[in-house]
Amino acid sequence: MKTGESKHKTRSHLPATEKCPTAAGRAWCTPLVFWNIGSLHNFRQSAVFSQPVEDPHPPRCGPPSPEGRGLRCWDRVAGPVRGPNTGISTARNYSTNLGFIKLASLLGCFLLALTFAGCGGHSVSADSSSGSQGWAPSGKDKAAYFTISQAQMSHLQLVRASTEDIPNVLRLPGSVTFNGFATTPVITQVSGIVARVVGIPGERVRSGQPLLYVSSPQYAQMRTDYLKARDALWLAKQNYTRAQDLYAHHAIATRDLEQSQSAQEQAQADLNAAWQALTVLGFNDPKEVLAQPASPEIPVLAPLAGQIVDRTVAPGEVVQGGSTQCFTISETRTVWVLANVYQSALGYIHRGDRVAIQTDAYPMTFHGRISYIAPALDPATRTLQVRIVTDNPGERLKKDMYVTVVVDAGVLRNALTVPTAAVLRNDENRPFVYVEAKPFEFAERLVELGAAENGRTQIVSGLKSGEHVVADGSLFLQFANSLR
Repeated sequence: MKTGESKHKTRSHLPATEKCPTAAGRAWCTPLVFWNIGSLHNFRQSAVFSQPVEDPHPPRCGPPSPEGRGLRCWDRVAGPVRGPNTGISTARNYSTNLGFIKLASLLGCFLLALTFAGCGGHSVSADSSSGSQGWAPSGKDKAAYFTISQAQMSHLQLVRASTEDIPNVLRLPGSVTFNGFATTPVITQVSGIVARVVGIPGERVRSGQPLLYVSSPQYAQMRTDYLKARDALWLAKQNYTRAQDLYAHHAIATRDLEQSQSAQEQAQADLNAAWQALTVLGFNDPKEVLAQPASPEIPVLAPLAGQIVDRTVAPGEVVQGGSTQCFTISETRTVWVLANVYQSALGYIHRGDRVAIQTDAYPMTFHGRISYIAPALDPATRTLQVRIVTDNPGERLKKDMYVTVVVDAGVLRNALTVPTAAVLRNDENRPFVYVEAKPFEFAERLVELGAAENGRTQIVSGLKSGEHVVADGSLFLQFANSLR
């Protein structure tokens, strides 16, 4: 290379007679072309690639390099290209260099877009009317405007948001449970082994009916103690009667009479204690003890009338007196409904209010009355629990069944309402409506809902009176907007 000659030759210095053999007839994609970067309207065209075209100026090659490594080639964009004798094909180098150019162009486009966003970009608010089409960041006060054609407008029905008086109906979630005042566990009073089980879940029993039999040495001892105390009292009474007769004839001293009287009183106390132990087991008449056969088996009786809703023991199982629960009996003709009231609705709930109870299981409506309001909120759900007593005709309401409690809380004056069909929900399950910004242009507006009754839904916030929203056809508009 001559002195003063540029280290890298430019395109104009190349001989016009030689071409790289691997570059002949090669098609390439022109790099990104920025139009007028000062115009946001044309800025989006900078992200469009042109169609493949034939390179009007393919790479050309100069004379062989002094090192004998083949032809020295220059690309119009990528600069010098290694020749075919270097172990890497010229075409592959050309394609790689062109890929780097495209990547650099895309990076420049991205940086330039960030510059515009930081300097002059702005989001579109729910109340603004700039631009016929745009996509703004998601948020409560953001909205995306879009337009539809006149043909699509024929599928929509626009209604005006208006104020009116609507019934204030509270719908509270709740569940059914047993009446706690008519439900009791059945607990055996003696320890032993379950000999027989005669009670069946679902069966209605009367008070005092045997449910199971326990083979208990403890009961056998208690029965024996009662019989001994009964006989000891009879003997003490006989001795006291004889002592009175002898004392009347001055045959015995006063001390002997007093001892006979004390023995009778002690025997009576022992009999009373033995009988009290048996009454705990369910005996009501001493004759029942005498009528029982001499067996260690004792029945466990139902403490009240109702339906057996649960059984927790089986034959052969060992039970502990005073602690083992064998059955659960409940009077299911009346049940409780436990409803959850949100803090904002506490002012409408009063003890003694009549309510309606609805469930998906039956078309009928049950009626009840609020009998109890909890003194504190549940810290986990931030709701207050209320208890409702309701009749259960046909025992249709079952334990743990989900129900809806409907409370009539008066009238809401001048409430802003829209048709219920106008309210949709987004991917985050947040309610929104489509508001007409101007003809053929709509915006998705997040709203806060209130009461809903008779096909009308109250809008607490997010909408103004007089604004037009899409009612019938809002689902069509949501689908059309999702395709954009």
